[in-house]
Amino acid sequence: MNELLDLLHRTGALLRGHFILRSGLHSREFFQCSLLLQYAKTAEYVCGLLAEKLLPFGCQTVVSPALGGILVGHEIARHLNGRHIFVEKGPDGELALRRGFTVSPGEKIAIAEDVVTRGGRVQQASNIIQSLGGVIVAIASIIDRSGGATPDFGCPFIRLVQLEIDTFETHNLPPDLKALPAIRPGGYEMGKHP
Repeated sequence: MNELLDLLHRTGALLRGHFILRSGLHSREFFQCSLLLQYAKTAEYVCGLLAEKLLPFGCQTVVSPALGGILVGHEIARHLNGRHIFVEKGPDGELALRRGFTVSPGEKIAIAEDVVTRGGRVQQASNIIQSLGGVIVAIASIIDRSGGATPDFGCPFIRLVQLEIDTFETHNLPPDLKALPAIRPGGYEMGKHP
């Protein structure tokens, strides 16, 4: 979707440099979707596109894994006139459903994320919800950057943009990335080194 790519560029959400992703992989590009979603009308528009794609699945609740997907999930739930909850790190450092959130057995749930690379957080959230009896009907993400290695979540994976972006293991970095200081984006301060 060229329009969404244009929005990523205009909002400064597509960053270039040397990044260490949450998955541990290294990349020349990083999508800081918070920069895209900081504009309420843009968030409404982009998440509305995802919500439209989720309509056929009849989800009652949208769940977000941790911080990145919270705004995405909330906006999708608003468009679907549904409920939004999220999982977060518990005292043991593992993701958990907290804050009094509950899931009813058989409840139809979509999991919403901003960017998916390997899908680890999405799978963790899915496992939590399923252990409580929820039924995952779809996964939704603004960006799929899995590079052709799309995770199998056991349900439809809905995304607005699928991009092929090179990622590298730490032991296999190309010379241009070795020459740049690595940045851990996301919850870390940009411009600070790990």
